[in-house]
Amino acid sequence: MRKTTVIGGALAFVLATGLPAAASTGSTGSTGSPEAAVPVASTASASAVRATASAASANAVRAVAPAGTKYHWGPVRSVAGHSGRATADVWVSDFSAETFVVSGTLRDRDAHRGHCAYVRARFHYAGGGTGWARPSTTCRESAPFRLSSDGEITRVDVRVCLLDAGRVPFRCHVDPVKAETIAGWPR
Repeated sequence: MRKTTVIGGALAFVLATGLPAAASTGSTGSTGSPEAAVPVASTASASAVRATASAASANAVRAVAPAGTKYHWGPVRSVAGHSGRATADVWVSDFSAETFVVSGTLRDRDAHRGHCAYVRARFHYAGGGTGWARPSTTCRESAPFRLSSDGEITRVDVRVCLLDAGRVPFRCHVDPVKAETIAGWPR
């Protein structure tokens, strides 16, 4: 369960039961007992709490773009078949930017103890030539990554692999990302 869902649910409970109202009145009711001081929530405030809680949970589900990115490319997965795979949820910046950024979350989905997830980007520069970004790896369930170019590019190849115990990439898959492919995508 996500932390924001739990916090939103707790906030909804507190608002629905009216605990802040009981604290502000400071009275114990006509009988003088603490049990009589518990207020009854109105239906208007209860429905407002439900609307707020559902909006909070909807916002918690939406994907949040890492800083400096605009387009959600989606998941890039290594080749499966080795009792697992590596997966990268990829976001990319605008191709007209001076420094192009590929970022997101890298996930290790392999059951073998010494195997890890690996992501690397190969940039095709506008002036000609190519260059590799330093790879990002994780042996944890998930970790953020950020790969950037040294100048303006026309294409990037996102490579996601598993790493064996000797730190050698295998079961790789490459997704080419081009400016014309994402030209009409929503931001």
